[in-house]
Amino acid sequence: MTTWVALLRGVNVNGITIRSTELAELFREALGFHAVKTVLASGNVRFDTDAPASARAMLKATIEKALRERFDYDAWIVLATLDELSAAIDGYPFDAGDAARQPYVIFCSIEEVHDELADAAASADRDEDPTALGAGVIYWSPAKGRSVDTPFAKLLAKSRYKATTTTRNLRTLQKIHG
Repeated sequence: MTTWVALLRGVNVNGITIRSTELAELFREALGFHAVKTVLASGNVRFDTDAPASARAMLKATIEKALRERFDYDAWIVLATLDELSAAIDGYPFDAGDAARQPYVIFCSIEEVHDELADAAASADRDEDPTALGAGVIYWSPAKGRSVDTPFAKLLAKSRYKATTTTRNLRTLQKIHG
């Protein structure tokens, strides 16, 4: 049994409302997953299944299809195993307690997208857009109130990244991890 985390992108914003109980029901009953737990109202689902990490693409496609059919929206998710989530949490390189900054982790579902964002992060202004690389993730620590207007933020907002990335606050990831 593998514990997975599905990080849904774009739910409970822009008119797409999905209640946690309905989301958990979909994962439990329609998809047949075990130990289903939703965390916060921002599209985070932790679940167990027999699907190994090698079945990630198939599992992702199955979940996205079920979300589209059930909730009638263009669903995109990033899947991580609980071990990958743990590594992302443990690898956070900035001061997560800095009250002036947001402790963000950007998950990428496609390696080429990670590499493209990593290149941009490497050339980002360290004061304005502090970034660092992790396994399958990019760490970002923008100043509070600047997470939509820095150069790196504007890059992340481009529509070409919509289906392959999602950003979570480190505290949210810690809650998902349990």
